Amino acid sequence: MKTLTALLFSASAATAMSATPNPAKTRVYIDKAWTTLTRSMDDCAALADTKVAGHPVLYLPAKLPMSTRLAEVGKRCGVDVRTLPRAIDRLGDIDATRLPAQGVLYLPHPYVVPGGFFNEMYGWDSYFIVLGLVADQRTTLARNMVDNALFEVEHYGGVLNANRTYYLSRSQPPFLSAMMVAVLDDPASFPDAEARRAWLARAYPLAVRNHDIWTRPEHRAGDTGLARYYDLGSGPVLEARDSEYYRGVIKWLRAHPSEDPGYLIKAMEHPDEAEAARLKQASCDVRASKVCAGSWLDGYRLTADYYHGDRAMRESGFDTNAHFGPFGGSTHHYAGVGLNSLLYRYERDLHDFALQLGKVGEAERWTKAADARKAAMDRYLWRPQSGMYRDYDFVAGKSSPWPYITTFYPLWAGAASTPQAAAVRGKLAIFERKGGLSMDNRPAGVQWGDPFGWAPTNWLAVSGLDRYGFHDDAQRIAGKFAATVDRGFADDGTIREKYNMALGNADVKVSAGYSQNVIGFGWTNGVYLKLQGILHHADAKAVPAAATVNAK
Repeated sequence: MKTLTALLFSASAATAMSATPNPAKTRVYIDKAWTTLTRSMDDCAALADTKVAGHPVLYLPAKLPMSTRLAEVGKRCGVDVRTLPRAIDRLGDIDATRLPAQGVLYLPHPYVVPGGFFNEMYGWDSYFIVLGLVADQRTTLARNMVDNALFEVEHYGGVLNANRTYYLSRSQPPFLSAMMVAVLDDPASFPDAEARRAWLARAYPLAVRNHDIWTRPEHRAGDTGLARYYDLGSGPVLEARDSEYYRGVIKWLRAHPSEDPGYLIKAMEHPDEAEAARLKQASCDVRASKVCAGSWLDGYRLTADYYHGDRAMRESGFDTNAHFGPFGGSTHHYAGVGLNSLLYRYERDLHDFALQLGKVGEAERWTKAADARKAAMDRYLWRPQSGMYRDYDFVAGKSSPWPYITTFYPLWAGAASTPQAAAVRGKLAIFERKGGLSMDNRPAGVQWGDPFGWAPTNWLAVSGLDRYGFHDDAQRIAGKFAATVDRGFADDGTIREKYNMALGNADVKVSAGYSQNVIGFGWTNGVYLKLQGILHHADAKAVPAAATVNAK
């Protein structure tokens, strides 16, 4: 079977011959890519995982009986079909390190994967993919994606980082309610109002259950009333195939000792039993994890707190960044602007869902929750002196000194006042480049930093600016990012995971993060279609004016 990369390259070989950007050709690629990127449990390609070694395994929820169809899939695809050892009520109920093997978690409906080695249904990617599917009138597939996310909440404790067992300890940025809104607002999603209401009645309590993840003690940002990212596991992530990444972190910290927040501890490369017992608490379990054992360099290992931050960084989706400490290793110390903006929007959505279902008392409760979060955001995250929202290090008791693209998230969420939105809009020059909006203004070479930009963050900023009436800015940035995607496609016939905002193309060389610029790419496809909507709206408004001028 051809690889995804080979399929995408062959499908667009003729297009790649031309170096002239052509949005129509980009659009044709996206149309084909939805099919290429679609997976289901009947598809052997969905069950493979290049991130871990070993025989592929498909796990079913404990309460889901083994069907003849799935047994046949196991035989046809050479996959072991197993059942999880227990029912899951909350995220983290199952310790994936205790499973006999890592594997894919069953989902009942077809779904779109990001691309490349991201061969699963991912948490926050799915929101932007759903937006694209709805815009492209692929209604059934969009609803399937949302139903799969709800299935994860019901059977795996929450919307997961992705549907693999090694993600059972963490979620991703909470876009579930926004995914639901995208489907509910599409008239083609349901045959009639009664079916729509029945679906919402089933989905609403699961959306509430997923929201509960972010109010658990583990996800509270101290006593701020805000939330933080936090993975419920410990030590190196299970999807790490070797220790190379963690040794690289140690190497960098040793070369930049003044920038080490305390991530390093002295330790032996081959510890005895007493040392191993100490490291199990201070660092990680060298006896249980080969990756942990190999994460040693020059007499040093990484602290347990660093590993918690590393895992939290991956839950945030910003892997890897330099904003939440070197290599994102202090992510769990921050009440993030991005996360709390998403939760404000989530709580407003839950209010709307409750009203639609006639649950007036619950709607009032969600209004109070959203209002309390906004008040906390104004207290801890809004910095009037800089005219921006800044992430708050609740451990150190201070704001991040650096700007980050998430300052636009409160506009998308509707959490900013009109003066706050205007002030944030006034900071566009910090982020705006030839190709769109960069993550920040600190060119450290990490994936989620300058000069790189990503479809989801560009869309949230564009959508937020448009929401508050800054239509010209929204259209200008939409045009820049869409043109970057078009240029990248003209160069090599593909759509990528991330782009170089300074150059306005797909020339991305990172010093920390995934070295390859993955092809596909689900969320870029979806955002590109949404940006076209912004741009076409601008064109439509311009037509009457032009006609008036010509008539004079």
